[in-house]
Amino acid sequence: MADFSPSWTEIRKNLDRPLVVLTLGLFVLGLVALVSASLGVRRNHPEYPMKQLLWGLLGALAYLGVLKVGYQNFLKQAVPLYLGALGLLVALLVLGHAAKGAQSWFHLGPFRLQPSELGKVALGLVLAKHCSRVPPETPRAFLGTLGVAGVSLSLLLLQPDLGSALVYGAMTMVALWVSGAKPSYLACLGGAGLLAFPFAWQGLKTYQKMRLLVFLDPTLDPQGAGYNVIQSRIAVGSGGLVGKGFLAGTQSRLHFLPEPHTDFIFSVFAEEFGFLGCSLVLCLFALLFWRMIKVALQSRDLRAKILVATLSAWLWFQVMESIAMSMGLAPITGLPLPLFSYGGSSLLAEALALGLVQSVAVSTARERFD
Repeated sequence: MADFSPSWTEIRKNLDRPLVVLTLGLFVLGLVALVSASLGVRRNHPEYPMKQLLWGLLGALAYLGVLKVGYQNFLKQAVPLYLGALGLLVALLVLGHAAKGAQSWFHLGPFRLQPSELGKVALGLVLAKHCSRVPPETPRAFLGTLGVAGVSLSLLLLQPDLGSALVYGAMTMVALWVSGAKPSYLACLGGAGLLAFPFAWQGLKTYQKMRLLVFLDPTLDPQGAGYNVIQSRIAVGSGGLVGKGFLAGTQSRLHFLPEPHTDFIFSVFAEEFGFLGCSLVLCLFALLFWRMIKVALQSRDLRAKILVATLSAWLWFQVMESIAMSMGLAPITGLPLPLFSYGGSSLLAEALALGLVQSVAVSTARERFD
């Protein structure tokens, strides 16, 4: 397949418009939730929605830039981009800012950069390139792919950032599966993970152990580690069928709900828009993933299939974890809800990922009509 940078005419002609509409729809709903959540942060931060909108505009420019360059040209630079991401993760261990028990951010004046977010894009690119060249069909090739991904995953665990490490692991598993790894290899990998759990437990920080324990029983520490879970479940449950109404959610407005603009933004939305509003959000995410999977299935480029599947795994994992966490159905990891949670690094990374998926769609449609 010849690599190319499409013209704007080709992009407009072959654009997957439902993918664009779904992305914009979810971003707008996220802004609505963020307006309410920003008023629930202690020492109110009404500027959060405006900052998020500005990050969204920057993300839109990045999205268009990816479309113009073409995913094939990004794959050509996959190794340098991945090495750059690894370099940032290494530098983070020395120069990063520590918060909430993890050293995961660079402070750049008024801005914060979280390299693990951009690293997800780099990991997707390098896995697509590596697995298409060296399919993990033999034990050596399978372990080689684990080695490629394992470097970044190990650096995340040193921060420690367990949530992002889980995302990187999910991306790697999907890349292995799509590129032809034998089910027995994947089963052995899963079994090894289970066997390693007792040893991993000993390596967890105290606050990480408490997050897992209060997931099983929040009443173990209702005023400490279990407080977030209890308040989030109250917020989700109090929304009922149709919710309390926009800006009428008491859990966030009265400062009971912690981190309403990031970790628990879905809880804010659920309280104000209820079961029907949450159903709409879940349907939009389901349609978004359906379009992404369709793009992967229609492409004749194995690299593109692996890339889109890997990026889809990242976004799907975070959506499921963030929503389940809000309802007390999964341990708290601090993963942002894509297109909803406040954060420039995550929103920019998501825009790059969705731009790569759209680039694959444009390339596939162009080939179909050539």
